[in-house]
Amino acid sequence: MKKNTIIKTALSVALGSALITGQATADTLLGVYVGGDGWQTDVTGSFGNSEPAPEFTFDNKTQGSYFIALEHPIPVLPNIRLAHNQLEADGVSLIDGDFSFGGEDFSVNTTVTNNVDLTNTDVVLYYEILDNSVVALDIGVNGKHIKGSASVVEQTENGLQGEESVSQWLPMLYVNSKVGLPLTGLDVFAQGSYIGWSDSRMYDVQAGVAYEIIDSLAVDVRLKVGYRAVNLRLDDLDNLYSNLDFKGAFAGIELHF
Repeated sequence: MKKNTIIKTALSVALGSALITGQATADTLLGVYVGGDGWQTDVTGSFGNSEPAPEFTFDNKTQGSYFIALEHPIPVLPNIRLAHNQLEADGVSLIDGDFSFGGEDFSVNTTVTNNVDLTNTDVVLYYEILDNSVVALDIGVNGKHIKGSASVVEQTENGLQGEESVSQWLPMLYVNSKVGLPLTGLDVFAQGSYIGWSDSRMYDVQAGVAYEIIDSLAVDVRLKVGYRAVNLRLDDLDNLYSNLDFKGAFAGIELHF
């Protein structure tokens, strides 16, 4: 083989290898994840200005949750995940005892419209403890900002209206894990945040199964289904006492660039 031919061949192989390597390592330099879920919730529980608080009736509701995460290769710096979680419920209930809320006194056997909106935003800083094709594990801290309100409105003309507003940050432990099922495109996952202090507790956990419908150099796409549960047992959070459960199945999509 002539010398020029050998050189051209070597250059072609080197260039091709460089292109492939550049594409393969692009995600190592910067990975972006975006996604959203639709969540059908069954809501139960109580709230008030003190304990014990009355149990309210809530209608089922579809909630939305959206997130974006940014991952990078710098070991000492955490990755970041931002999520917005709708958490609303309303219903009509019969007050079966004397009840005061938001500066108003509601009489026994009063029918009221009750509403809670504890929509929140997660700011998660996390590290990838494991990250391979079979097992992934992230651990970090979640600053959850709850900004919302709870209200009770008497169902009469010029009825009483009691309302309390909440705006608080809660520091929570964050864990996210995934186990791939080889040669199937399927994986099982679990994710959760938790904090407990004194007589208060909050958790936000989910688990399910995902299927990767697109696996390419440009984008990966996963479809997810699972079950999610949120509990807010709050003791005097901006004068709000609550023990509320939001539970139900969800479905969503995740894109990885």
